[in-house]
Amino acid sequence: MKKKKKKVSLFLDSGAFSAFTQGIAIDIQEYIKFIKEHKEFIDIYANLDVIGNAKGTLKNQRIMEKAGLNPLPCFHQGEDYKYLKYYLDNYDYIALGGLAGNRYSTWEVFEHLTRCFQEYICDQDGMPKVKVHGFGMTSWKFMRHFPWYSVDSTSWILTGRNGSILMPRKRNGEYIYTEDPIKVNISNKSPKVKEAGKHLINFSKREQEVILEYIKSKGFKVGESEIYDAPSKDYTLKEGEKWFGKEEADSQREIIEILHEYIPVVGWSKDKKIEKVIEEGLCNSYWLRDQLNLIYYLDFQNSIPKWPWPFKVKSKNLGVF
Repeated sequence: MKKKKKKVSLFLDSGAFSAFTQGIAIDIQEYIKFIKEHKEFIDIYANLDVIGNAKGTLKNQRIMEKAGLNPLPCFHQGEDYKYLKYYLDNYDYIALGGLAGNRYSTWEVFEHLTRCFQEYICDQDGMPKVKVHGFGMTSWKFMRHFPWYSVDSTSWILTGRNGSILMPRKRNGEYIYTEDPIKVNISNKSPKVKEAGKHLINFSKREQEVILEYIKSKGFKVGESEIYDAPSKDYTLKEGEKWFGKEEADSQREIIEILHEYIPVVGWSKDKKIEKVIEEGLCNSYWLRDQLNLIYYLDFQNSIPKWPWPFKVKSKNLGVF
């Protein structure tokens, strides 16, 4: 980034949720130091929140502000709503957290968010009075239903690294972004390759046509690889060859280290098969799958109203919106 100068907008998460799930403590002074050292590259940075301790979170907010920073304050599900009111009275951009993981059911999260937006965040016309960020917001239904200013999720990268792409449903010749996307297993390393209706190669012919049409429309190719056994245990790779599955497995281990989460590593085993890439594409490159999944999210973003837009309670039945 220093060489190319800044060309992207960066939002820095403190990592508090991942640290909380692993029982790891984050030093707030080290976090402050990191932000100051890299401030020229960071547009927004979150407060070092304390999961399950609203007072501790507010304390850290004030510590960071005394250090000359302007962190994004965060209110968590399960905390007293007086803290949400305090943040709304004093900031024009806040975050809602505690939504990820399995601490609360989908219905409980829906009720909590509805209360936040309906009773506190939005005015009598349903318009949000401040910008709101959703931490760990992976639900397409919730992203469409509530007027977020921004959200974050690791779904786009986990989906690609586990061998799949996201694509919109298609109806009457139009791609539909108001419904959850279709997840298509496309990696030549995916165990789904042997399950009917679970991988690109075993979808129906018509389904394959629709999927391939979408892939082509975005400028991507499925790709092709030749896979064979290594002649010997001490075999040296030749030009154009790579160990089958090792690249993806190493990538997933990197994600585990970054997110402190368990992710099943697939494709890399001791039998050491070799992959020779004939044509680079989605089936043999997680990097390309990442790119296509990012494009899906950008298209999804463009399909929803431009912020701010009014929040309206549609139904208490989660299945209808």
